[in-house]
Amino acid sequence: MTAVLRSQGMRVVHLPARTPYAWKLQSRDFHILNGTEIPSGDTVPAAVSAAWLLDHGPLTWLDVLHLHHIDYEDIATLERLLDECLNHGVNVVFTAHDTRPMVGNAEDFTARLRMLHSAEVSWVCLTEGSVATLAEVLGERPRATVIPHGYVAAPESLAGLERESSSSPARYLMFGASRASRDQLSTMANWSLGIRDPHSTLHVLLRAFSPADFADGGRAPLLLETAGRDPRIRLTMRPYPTDEEVVRAGLASDSLLLPYLWGSHSGQLELAFDLNLLPVCSLTGHLPEQYERHKGHVEEPEWFDWSQGHPNLFGEKFLTALENAAARLGSRPRHLDREFLDYRAQEHRTILDQYAGVYGGDR
Repeated sequence: MTAVLRSQGMRVVHLPARTPYAWKLQSRDFHILNGTEIPSGDTVPAAVSAAWLLDHGPLTWLDVLHLHHIDYEDIATLERLLDECLNHGVNVVFTAHDTRPMVGNAEDFTARLRMLHSAEVSWVCLTEGSVATLAEVLGERPRATVIPHGYVAAPESLAGLERESSSSPARYLMFGASRASRDQLSTMANWSLGIRDPHSTLHVLLRAFSPADFADGGRAPLLLETAGRDPRIRLTMRPYPTDEEVVRAGLASDSLLLPYLWGSHSGQLELAFDLNLLPVCSLTGHLPEQYERHKGHVEEPEWFDWSQGHPNLFGEKFLTALENAAARLGSRPRHLDREFLDYRAQEHRTILDQYAGVYGGDR
């Protein structure tokens, strides 16, 4: 790939760019084109696709294509896009958020990974553990730069804010899309039956359902029915929860429930650190590595291990962790940790410098 001089202020397109991870990558060295007008007069969609980019060639109007979630892209279209980028000197960067597919099957996901590996694009991984896992999938270690996830809630956006004061029992939060990688249904049922304090609450902030959530095997109807049986559970649905909406929900909570069945890393775990929420979190993927990176700055999550044992015991493990968390919440401070937020700001500056190097062709 052709190196791009950092002094030019690199023009970056994220594919896609709807997540906090992408939008926090703002720097004087580069700027995001998603949501802006390009010379043709068209506006680059936030959720831009490979097909859209191919329809708006030649790709002389960007310097860097930053790939994120490749599960949704047709592999042949993605391959044509890589060729187009190569032909026009566009540096391609791939952040391997996941080491297994969130949608689709493992065979297709692995094929995409191998295509990117053979194309010699620049890889970024969020943890050392994920590099090792991907090396097993690819048969050799990718040439990857390890750049941590970093904050979700920008420290400057939290200036002057504080968690809502409350003398009531613990307030719990669970949010996100209804994905196969998260067990929202039994988590909600176990919380409802296991936390008996009538004043405790659970706020479930959901991303909008799709028809697939109601198709055969979809859990949306059961989730709605379960929530309706307990007035302490409040459901909120948004098209795509914004950072502001998620932060507001977090500041009105004390604990974040993270019932992952699998996952490489968790931006939600990072948000819990940002807002000083107690995470009740499954011990999966490389989440422990995320905690170890901040050890000494943040409180250790209340872990429950779903990696071992029969799935029929998962509820028992989660409920035990939930009870332990309830006991911990009775004595822990609930204010935002301003020292940690200062540390986050410093960490972010380093992350931006690392990405500027990768964008510019340094590996």
